[in-house]
Amino acid sequence: MSDDSKRAEHWRRTKSLMFVTLTIWFIFSFVIHWFADALNSITFAGWPLGFYMAAQGSEIVFVVTLFWFARAQHKIDSECGFAEEE
Repeated sequence: MSDDSKRAEHWRRTKSLMFVTLTIWFIFSFVIHWFADALNSITFAGWPLGFYMAAQGSEIVFVVTLFWFARAQHKIDSECGFAEEE
């Protein structure tokens, strides 16, 4: 595989990962909160689900997404030959 094709493949996979990550971020930053009133009819651990998603759920998803993104990007870097040495 030539250097140009490795770079193109790396960039293609990195862009896909970035768009997936930004979509997850958008959903849990805005979409869930737009529907918070409708979600409040459902309770989770004694709290309305809309409140729980705004106060706790979104932050948990953000932290999990960050760790997932770092691991996925490292895998892409390794497979395309751009990983940093440990």
